[in-house]
Amino acid sequence: MRYIIGNDVVLSQAPVGPLAAYLEAFAELLVQQGYTRHYIHRHILLAACFSRWLLQTGTPVHRVMSEHLTRYFRHRHRRRRPNLGDRPALDHLMSFLRHESVTPEESNAAQQPGPAELCVLEYEQYQRDARGLAEVTIRNYTLYIRRFLKDRYGDGPLALSRLRANDILGFLLRQAPSRYKKRTKILTTALRSFLRYIRARGEIEHDLAAAVPTVPNWSMTSIPRGIAVDQVRQLLAGIDRGTATGRRDYAILLLLARLGLRSSEVVFLELDDIDWVAGKLRIRAKGSQSLELPLPAEVGKAIAGYLQHGRPQSASRRVFLRAKAPVRGLQGPCTLGSIVRCHLVRTGVNAPTYGAHQFRHGLATQMLRQGCSLGEIGELLGHRSLEATRIYTKVHLDALRKLALPWPGGAR
Repeated sequence: MRYIIGNDVVLSQAPVGPLAAYLEAFAELLVQQGYTRHYIHRHILLAACFSRWLLQTGTPVHRVMSEHLTRYFRHRHRRRRPNLGDRPALDHLMSFLRHESVTPEESNAAQQPGPAELCVLEYEQYQRDARGLAEVTIRNYTLYIRRFLKDRYGDGPLALSRLRANDILGFLLRQAPSRYKKRTKILTTALRSFLRYIRARGEIEHDLAAAVPTVPNWSMTSIPRGIAVDQVRQLLAGIDRGTATGRRDYAILLLLARLGLRSSEVVFLELDDIDWVAGKLRIRAKGSQSLELPLPAEVGKAIAGYLQHGRPQSASRRVFLRAKAPVRGLQGPCTLGSIVRCHLVRTGVNAPTYGAHQFRHGLATQMLRQGCSLGEIGELLGHRSLEATRIYTKVHLDALRKLALPWPGGAR
């Protein structure tokens, strides 16, 4: 006798055990997340086998824990050859059951955060709620603060009142030599932020933030490396827009090239941010800013093409989604860097870098050469001060030649 789950998954017999009643909903979740038919069938079959084993061992549903997965696979592998995808499949099932409050949350002592981790989590929440920092900035800061507390206290008690300037300097001396200047600046900024935070909480008496040294930073020391117009044209022409992924990537690269958006601004763009009637785009910029930019017809057409003929079905409000299951918004700005790199290599474009930020530099340089003012460029790029835009004057070679003094004695 055959048993059908989710109008598609066919089992040779009806599932039994404490999890049998939840397999239908689990199958629906897998469909919503964009998993393939073969993947769904494999997961449901494995879940049914696990449920049968739970019945044999007399385990009720409200007591199912991760340790039961370990015991089940030990039992299963005595008779079957292990499959690398089996454990992730049942981990997915367990996450679903916990989310639905079918099985309990696991709170073993080993999983409880220690004093240092609790402090980091509180600091992270403060940065998000009180200061409204971007998620990327919060992740960078908490990464370094976690390392700092681990370096100073290990797994022991968190005696912040005993912090001294030498503790901070020692940590910096151990960390800074292995990092680029930009990362060292983020490290020192994070430390100052954290030290001010714990002082405001009354954990320390002295202003230890003043003990964090300043990383030398001379303004406008480098020249922005922007991708050239012809390279952008070649790159866009090389994208296969006959596929769903190609339509997505083409729209992403157009947003980078025509509007100079940052990676995070593209990744976190949502469907409600597009005003199709007015032809405008709302951008979540740095510093919790919200910008409204005109939506060029070329960019709008590319996004519409992806939404109509490439974007998978999903409850997510993000414009750009993963091409493979689980279908959800792109992971983060690094994902865009991977997309850019992939297409640069595929099309053989010898761009200045492999990153996404070069499109922003390239657009600013092109606008300057076309006679746009620094104010106009800064407004499009979302700069909060003219100083941030002024660096592009260094790449305007035609204007700089007019300022050059003639060579003494004439040209030879």
